[in-house]
Amino acid sequence: MKSTSSVLSIALGILFLSVVAKPTDKNQARKDRILEEKLSDKDHYDGDLHNPDYDHEAFLGQDGASEFDELSPEESKTRLGQIYDKIDKDNDGFVTDEELKDWIKYTQNHYVREHLEEQWKRYDVMSLTWDIYKGKTYGIWPDDDFDDIEGFDYKDMIRRDERRWQRADTDGDGKLSKEEFAHFLHPEEGEHMRDIVVEETMEDIDKDGDGMISLEEYIGDMYPSDDDEDEPDWVKIEREQFTRFRDKDKDGKMNKREVKDWIMPEDYDHAEAESKHLVYESDVDKDGKLSKKEVLDKHDLFVGSQATDFGEALIRHDEF
Repeated sequence: MKSTSSVLSIALGILFLSVVAKPTDKNQARKDRILEEKLSDKDHYDGDLHNPDYDHEAFLGQDGASEFDELSPEESKTRLGQIYDKIDKDNDGFVTDEELKDWIKYTQNHYVREHLEEQWKRYDVMSLTWDIYKGKTYGIWPDDDFDDIEGFDYKDMIRRDERRWQRADTDGDGKLSKEEFAHFLHPEEGEHMRDIVVEETMEDIDKDGDGMISLEEYIGDMYPSDDDEDEPDWVKIEREQFTRFRDKDKDGKMNKREVKDWIMPEDYDHAEAESKHLVYESDVDKDGKLSKKEVLDKHDLFVGSQATDFGEALIRHDEF
């Protein structure tokens, strides 16, 4: 079952590009190549039920869940207490939603930087040319005949990558600096790259190629089904969301501007929304801030048994 938040995830294909080898699965390639500034791969709500796994990943970051799965409740509380002390930057004994927001943004930004460093090391250059990137990623070098390329959508994927590359190349020198390469890998992080995210999203969902996203394309992308299969309630809700809110001009389809408003609302800060949610759920005395006891009493909300790698989170705290 997918909630409204998961529709956003699917539409953007999620999460973070990993260009360590040529893609081997068409659907996975689509998910890897469209990016979103999001906090978790999990759905925040499963129908009307709150899903704490979303909060776990938003709070701790997304890189690895296996280590924390092995922790006992006692150990998880101990480590959560250590994290609490790091989040409380003014050392007043309380954590505000602003401090939580800063922490959540830190954990998400750390992944972006870590991913950039990991990828940049593969090339060992001061600036990266398109030919080197294409060769290492797809095994296609300048002397190769592009028309001889076989396999699913390789040509389309290369063309899309090249278009994204050109957009990231802000100085137009045909090469990407490290910072430009960061925007290539994570276009959601650069304002000048946002239109690329929208274009790639529309290309993935727009099956009839008319440059718009119809209701059926919108639903079909998140919920492929047989005609005789009864739709679950969440799909019916999404149909209503499309009609009432996504399709603003009421022409039955989403244009580029409407898609951008849907997947990248300018007035919505994911980290701020999550921090306020965590405070609301944990603030027992309703003073607008969290004591360590309130956080530890709600440790399942913050970390739980499905949370991400706590060991790495603790290491990162000295940087924070």
